[in-house]
Amino acid sequence: MNRLYVGTLQVRIFRSHMYIPKHHEETDTATLHALMASHPLGIWVTRCDSELIANHVPFVLDPSRGDCGTLMCHVARANPVWQLPADIESLISFQGVERYITPSWYPSKHAHGRAVPTWNYIAVHAYGTPTIITDRKWLLAHLNGLTDTHEATQAHPWKVSDAPDDFIDRMLDAIVGIEIPISRLLGKWKVSQNRSEADRLGVAAGLMHEGDESSREMAGLVRSVGTG
Repeated sequence: MNRLYVGTLQVRIFRSHMYIPKHHEETDTATLHALMASHPLGIWVTRCDSELIANHVPFVLDPSRGDCGTLMCHVARANPVWQLPADIESLISFQGVERYITPSWYPSKHAHGRAVPTWNYIAVHAYGTPTIITDRKWLLAHLNGLTDTHEATQAHPWKVSDAPDDFIDRMLDAIVGIEIPISRLLGKWKVSQNRSEADRLGVAAGLMHEGDESSREMAGLVRSVGTG
C-alpha cells in the first residue's frame, strides 16, 4: 500500500500483488486463459472504503477482446457489489489443480532428511475495472452462452428457452451484468520447479499412485518441468 499526501489529506492507494518467485511465474497468456476457462468459478474481490468484498462468481472469458481478454459475469440485483464506485480496480482469482506434497516422495528426504511438506497449485489473478450492464439483450445472450457452455456435457442439455418466457423475464429483472476488461494478469505455477529432477520424478510417481484425476493432472504438470 502506498500513501499520497494532498495538503493535509492522506489518501491510501492500494495495489494488489501475488508473491511469485521467478521459477513459479507463468506469463503465457494462452496458458493463463486456459486455466480461467477450465476453472471459471472465480473469486471476485473488490474494495469499498476500508472493507474488502469477495464474491464467488462463474465467469465467461472472451480472450479476443482487449490485450488480456475480457471477463463477463452476472450477479443478483440484490447484491450491492454492482453499486460500488465505478473506478475501483477488482481482483478475480482463479484456482486450478492443487495437491498436498509429502516429503516422503522425495528421494533426497531418504538420503539426508532435509525436506518438509509443501502444497503444489496453479492460480491466475486477473485485474480490471468493472462495467455495469443492465441491457436485457446482453443479459439474455450472456445467460445463453454461459448455459450452453456448462450444459454441453449433459446427456440432455438444458437451454434457457426451456423455461417459460415470463419466468425468464422475471429472472432477467433480478440480475445485473458485469464486464471486466483485464488490465493485467499474474500466473503462479507452483509445481515442484525448485526440486531436483529425482525429487520431481518421485513427486510425480507418488501423485500417480494416489489414483485420482487431480493427482494425475498435477503429476503431469510436475513431469513437464524442464521439458518445454
